Amino acid sequence: MVEAVQAINMIEMGKKARQASYKLASLSTARKNYALLAIADALEARTDEILAANQLDLKAAEENGVDPIWIRDRIALEKRMAGIITDVRKVAELSDPVGEAFDQSELENGLKIFKRRVPLGVLGTIYESRPNVTVDIATLALKTGNAVILRGGSDVLNSNLALVKILKDALEESRLPADAVQYIESTDRKYVGEMLKMHDYIDMIIPRGGSKLHDFCRENSTIPVIIGGMGVCHMYVDESADLDAALPVLHNAKTQRPAVCNSIETLLVNQAIADDFLPRAIDHLREADVVFQAEPRALKILEGKDGISPATDDDFYQEWYALKLNVKVVDDLDEAIDHIREHSTQHSEGILTQNMENAERFLNEVDSSAVFLNASTRFNDGSALGLGAEVAISTQKLHARGPMALQELTTYKWIIVGDNTIRE
Repeated sequence: MVEAVQAINMIEMGKKARQASYKLASLSTARKNYALLAIADALEARTDEILAANQLDLKAAEENGVDPIWIRDRIALEKRMAGIITDVRKVAELSDPVGEAFDQSELENGLKIFKRRVPLGVLGTIYESRPNVTVDIATLALKTGNAVILRGGSDVLNSNLALVKILKDALEESRLPADAVQYIESTDRKYVGEMLKMHDYIDMIIPRGGSKLHDFCRENSTIPVIIGGMGVCHMYVDESADLDAALPVLHNAKTQRPAVCNSIETLLVNQAIADDFLPRAIDHLREADVVFQAEPRALKILEGKDGISPATDDDFYQEWYALKLNVKVVDDLDEAIDHIREHSTQHSEGILTQNMENAERFLNEVDSSAVFLNASTRFNDGSALGLGAEVAISTQKLHARGPMALQELTTYKWIIVGDNTIRE
């Protein structure tokens, strides 16, 4: 069990992170990959230690009456450890973006100009539950030459402290600075406030959690904040869709991991197929214990079926983190797009259709970080898209959008090479 910690000197933590970032920025790809593989080996060798700490968090969550779905998807590590370790090794295999030269040109005066990718510096990450995020962020930061200061949720403190100790031990064994990964061990929220003002030491804040956390960071930070991770996601089934094929896609998008941000919260069905498809879809999803909130047109079609409640206006703005799905009948593509524009958090939206004109309109007119054609929204994920992992899924438009993996953790500098060239 975690013991009480002494007061934390956040400025000192920031100074250590900044110094570590200088060392990381100059590392070769080989050195970074060596450390990543050492981390993977250490996680594998010390899995029992991690799971013992995780068991303390699981026990506390159960005693506090936390939803079992939340516990399974957001806290439990036993079934995820193999995947976490595999993702670390995948990150080692990925191409290193640091040092990449691009946008090269030469002027008439002989100046050679290009941009070179460089690390951001120090990342500050605030997240809730999901201790696997500790490993994802630390390893992606290492690969891109960034130091990181982590602040996880109180509900997984034991798990996170065990993971961070293993990460730091592996860094030291690889002769890299252990201060490249630091963790705010206190659950006192005052340290989050202090962290958000450390613009001299932290270059970017990445919150992962609910809207309250994102709003707090955006409103109180003197450091650029990446907003994302809140997923009020939609799937629209139009009149041309292959209805048999649509059922397993909907099932996957809602039930595979209902407590994650790329799980759909609203099903939109074209009125031309609603009488046939809606009852089939509800029966199919109800086998996985999904319950439904239906707007009046859908409610009328589904009258007499179990597990159906009238939807309120507020329901369509909710991220449920549960086996709960909003259902709405729409007249056409225009109404589907309008509904998404009104209620979406710009995370993940999908259309199931065989009409390519509808598909192109949906892909072009829906303004979210990822838009899907005949595929589950569950693919908006760094690992699923071949990126190894991600530190967050950004729903904003500046710097990065969608899964933030290696390239999104870099910036660039201009390199201008002359031959004692002067400006006329």
